[in-house]
Amino acid sequence: MSAYPMSPLMGQMMHKPLLISSIIQHADRYFGKNEIVSRRVEGDIHRYNYTECHRRAKKLANAFAGFGIQIGDRIATLAWNGYRHLEAYYAVSGSGAVLHTINPRLHPEQISYIVNHAEDQYLLFDITFLPIIQAIATHCPTVKAFIMMCGRDHFPADSGIPNLLCYEDLIEDNSDQFIWPEFDENSASSLCYTSGTTGHPKGALYSHRSTILHSYASAMPDGLNVSARDSVLPVVPMFHVNAWGLPYSAPLTGAKLVFPGPHLDGKSLYELFEQEQVTFSAGVPTVWLGLLTYVGQNNLKFSSFKRTVIGGSACPPAMMRNFRHNYNVEVVHAWGMTEMSPLGTACTLLSRHSALSEEDREKILTKQGHVLYGVDMKIVDDAGKELPWDGTTYGNLLVKGPWIINSYFKDEGGDVLEDGWFPTGDVATIDADGYMQITDRSKDVIKSGGEWIGTIDLENVAVSHPAVLQAACIGIYHPKWDERPLLLIVKKQGAEVTKEELLHFFEGKVAKWWLPDDVVFIDALPLGATGKILKNKLREQFKEHKLPTAQR
Repeated sequence: MSAYPMSPLMGQMMHKPLLISSIIQHADRYFGKNEIVSRRVEGDIHRYNYTECHRRAKKLANAFAGFGIQIGDRIATLAWNGYRHLEAYYAVSGSGAVLHTINPRLHPEQISYIVNHAEDQYLLFDITFLPIIQAIATHCPTVKAFIMMCGRDHFPADSGIPNLLCYEDLIEDNSDQFIWPEFDENSASSLCYTSGTTGHPKGALYSHRSTILHSYASAMPDGLNVSARDSVLPVVPMFHVNAWGLPYSAPLTGAKLVFPGPHLDGKSLYELFEQEQVTFSAGVPTVWLGLLTYVGQNNLKFSSFKRTVIGGSACPPAMMRNFRHNYNVEVVHAWGMTEMSPLGTACTLLSRHSALSEEDREKILTKQGHVLYGVDMKIVDDAGKELPWDGTTYGNLLVKGPWIINSYFKDEGGDVLEDGWFPTGDVATIDADGYMQITDRSKDVIKSGGEWIGTIDLENVAVSHPAVLQAACIGIYHPKWDERPLLLIVKKQGAEVTKEELLHFFEGKVAKWWLPDDVVFIDALPLGATGKILKNKLREQFKEHKLPTAQR
């Protein structure tokens, strides 16, 4: 029974449930010859097309049917971006089961925790992750068998893993005659867990309906702008929020898909970009830093690469300028969360912005951008009062929409909504045109003398210095001001800069009272499972650091 009132006059259109299986059927029927290219874990390049992908996905679905998998059962993957992983995306969800993608960068204890929490019945994994499976297999009692995603020629003679199956044996032994079942579009389709930087990871359980709507919206011109004319290389992993939906939006539009496998270094990515004439990619800033360093050091250019979507953490303006000015690559800043499937905003310009100076356009493009249709957002103060959209007032960012969760899997954490809105944990501003800018995570914002200092702005200034490779800013205890900024810097190889030079570089770029109180040079920043800087680790590491201003 619907929760909404029934109209006396209903529409007379066909009712067809929005199911993930319809995407691969569409890709097969209308874009069947379009390529899917994968750099395999085995080291070689694999090529086939959407028709062959669909055929093999049906074979895998028949294998799961033979295992007795039912609608709603969870099947896990521990795999890189590749054609076999894509087949699993459609075979699992298309058959009515729930695809549970696992981040292999989590600790083995966290992996076994979420496998058990999800009650996964089968787990598919790439050869690379055999040591992880060997470590967790005996701790995962719900898993009936582990499936190594390889052929018999790479299958180990003795792995020590009970009930180990070979993926290609399953494909070879099963028929490609399979009719995708139809069921309620609100049925669960896939399960992604948060990175679990504090406490246990929590699961976001997506539906077929939410995934299809997200795929439609993300493919739009002011979203990811994916089309059949693109060659798309998702650098963002398929184990991280379903590669931002690209395994769905690319087949939906007929785009060529190029998968990099485990090879995400600058040299490997550049070679694949050029070989497959990649036009569009998506990933986090840390990956692009490696690619830009490689092409810069080797005086290379891109022959086909035209645009990239950067999210996961704020993209430094210096990186955006480098892409645009030196390589003619458009950077689209985007923002979202695991709890949002993940896309919430993307930053593209309005037609009237063409009259602005390049500097003013750049100021807009560094923001996280405008919502996609389907997402609504607002900023509120700590008392829940909505704040103005003036581009300067910041508050807690709340969102709602049809692909945003209303509760975590198994109701972990209890009721998470605030009057129907999901609290993102981000602090943001929204301007009069609806462009949102993240100023910080609520747990990372520095509270100095009753005022807030956004760390992202300070980090962006720091990385625009020619000697700085990476920067992180954290709040350090201060006896007078409660907290003051400490800047942690990783210098570029061979570059030199002093603390005094760097602090002088900030003058005139931020408010005087925002200036960092100290600078510490370190060898590397700690990164989490999704490539984000772990500021909680930095706060722990530097909690005893004495600021010069605190010693006066």
